[in-house]
Amino acid sequence: MSGKMEQSQKKFYNILVNGGSKDNLIVYEMMKYIPDDFSGKLLEIPANGSKAVCGKFAKLKNADITCVDKDSDVLENLSKTFADRKISSVKTVVENIDDKLSFEDNTFDIVLSINGFDKFAKKDRAISQTLRVLKKGGLLIASFYTEGHSKLTDWQVKQKLVKSGILVPPFYTATSVQTTFGEIYEIKHFHEVGSMVYFCAVKK
Repeated sequence: MSGKMEQSQKKFYNILVNGGSKDNLIVYEMMKYIPDDFSGKLLEIPANGSKAVCGKFAKLKNADITCVDKDSDVLENLSKTFADRKISSVKTVVENIDDKLSFEDNTFDIVLSINGFDKFAKKDRAISQTLRVLKKGGLLIASFYTEGHSKLTDWQVKQKLVKSGILVPPFYTATSVQTTFGEIYEIKHFHEVGSMVYFCAVKK
């Protein structure tokens, strides 16, 4: 099976990984970290077409937004969604973060990654690449699954989400997230929801 998440799998992910919460509720909270009058450059990786994200992007009239994903089909569908909603400030780019991103150093004011660092195969490369393209003082806004919160959840993730190719180990714990990202970012906000974490951090 490919890494594409069908609706049934998405529901499973919400209930299992998020401790019963709706994934979109986390995303809505993450969107609060982006001011409605933001006019800088934003990189989203991987691409996410949730109502929360589309609703926020629709408000960012003066922003320069780039959505990156390794799956061209995902980006094609997302482009149609943006067109239907008359969101013109977004461009899409097919790239794999396991390789070097094509963007110059210090390009973006915000890097947004929703359920990304639990999917990226090369975690260290993903961290270094998102850090590289982010300006000093820029924001990393991220959410992803962490292991160690629930043995049952961790077992189910291994049996269902890893085997289906949706998530890729190794995984962080909530503690190792704060340690790893805290070395290169100043973490302003950090939240745990079930086996998910989401946070907003400033590049030092």
